[in-house]
Amino acid sequence: MQDQILIGGKWLDGAGGDRISVTDPATGKEVATVAAGTPADATAAVDAAAIAQKQWAQTPPRERAEILRNCWSTLLAHSDELAEIIVREHGKPLADAKGEIAYAAEFFRWNSEEAVRIHGSIGTAPAGNNKIIVRHPPVGVVVMVTPWNFPAAMITRKVAPALAAGNAAVIKPAKETPLTALRIGELLHEAGVPAGVVNVVPTLTAGSWFEAATAHDATRMVSFTGSTEVGRVLLKRCADRVLKVAMELGGNAPFIVFNDADVDAAVEGAMTAKMRHSAETCTAANRFFAESEIADAFTAKLAKAMGAIKTGSGFDESVTCGPLINADAVLTVTALVDEAVNSGAQVAVGGSAIAGSGFFYEPTVLGNVAEGSAITTQEIFGPVAPIISFTDTDAMIDQANDTEMGLAAYVYSGDIGRGLNVCERLESGMVGLNRGAMSDPAAPFGGMKQSGLGREGASEGIYEFCETQYIAASW
Repeated sequence: MQDQILIGGKWLDGAGGDRISVTDPATGKEVATVAAGTPADATAAVDAAAIAQKQWAQTPPRERAEILRNCWSTLLAHSDELAEIIVREHGKPLADAKGEIAYAAEFFRWNSEEAVRIHGSIGTAPAGNNKIIVRHPPVGVVVMVTPWNFPAAMITRKVAPALAAGNAAVIKPAKETPLTALRIGELLHEAGVPAGVVNVVPTLTAGSWFEAATAHDATRMVSFTGSTEVGRVLLKRCADRVLKVAMELGGNAPFIVFNDADVDAAVEGAMTAKMRHSAETCTAANRFFAESEIADAFTAKLAKAMGAIKTGSGFDESVTCGPLINADAVLTVTALVDEAVNSGAQVAVGGSAIAGSGFFYEPTVLGNVAEGSAITTQEIFGPVAPIISFTDTDAMIDQANDTEMGLAAYVYSGDIGRGLNVCERLESGMVGLNRGAMSDPAAPFGGMKQSGLGREGASEGIYEFCETQYIAASW
């Protein structure tokens, strides 16, 4: 297992000699240590990326595409190994980890096809005295900061389009999950990505690391996935250098179930939207709005489904809910549930942290939750489903939109017209209509309001990593 940082195609110990302790959240025990990069290492990584990017940008699109396609097949060939690394350092169930690797790899296949379709245009100026040529060159060096909840997919969703467009990357993975990132960096090199085009530098000093990386003259863009709070801080730093940014930030997704919905299908969708990857996803359903006539039935059936979930180590194939990432996460979820219950919410199932080793919380359903309570305004990032009954659709939509976040939303209705009408009224970048999952490399992933800037995936994704250049030409 790789335990050094990757700079310029070489595996190195961090300049400071420090190590990052990697903990298995299912046991709370250390499973590995990796080298911790310093601000000097961040600068060195940008140096290496700047040199490599010039040649990579000159590589023909078809050649870049073939290398990306090889990355896709290489990741799939190592899917079992990568999934086991994810379970070891993140704790998510093995089936979810394998699904993440398939999803992560697909960004390389999709963007291998997009690499040869970065289109420009040529036209005649209205005055007729020159031609207007528009092209889309790569940005240059992109600094990427990725979270712990999808240690593979949040990297590939950025790296694949960036490389397809001709950029180079310097990646700072989360300190909780560096092992997956380092192994992916190694595999991309084996798949044919030239040395220096992808650099992976975990760190214990994220703030000073980021300052050094973004202060470098060669850095032209930052792509970040994480909390809105951290995103605001990074945006301010990027503004000092007028860097291009793409940010996928926090969520507070409403899950809306109407009286005419198939309740069983809605419960099935809710389990996917809430519990996929142990409920630690930015698109997870965070607030459940159930129309009054079916609210009790929906609550009871969701409680039964949540109560049947087995928690434990992700290596146990019967487990479908792993641990939370650390002890602080358990404390946060506990505080939110306790506050809701003290405010009148009723526990339909669960409601407590699980004693013993590891960082586990019971899959929980809360009924009779008061709109505006902390659990409806904060991102839970845990296996808790607070349910709010409603009678007035307009008022419910106002409540659903009453948040600074606007990443994902879900609507269940037997009337497709009604469902689409509600979808269009929701202030959310992505909406699942009668579906509990929506992520797809072929679709534009991103949010409205303070849930982010830009889009990842689809055809839009590759242009995030491009500039627009206009040439006025006469001939």
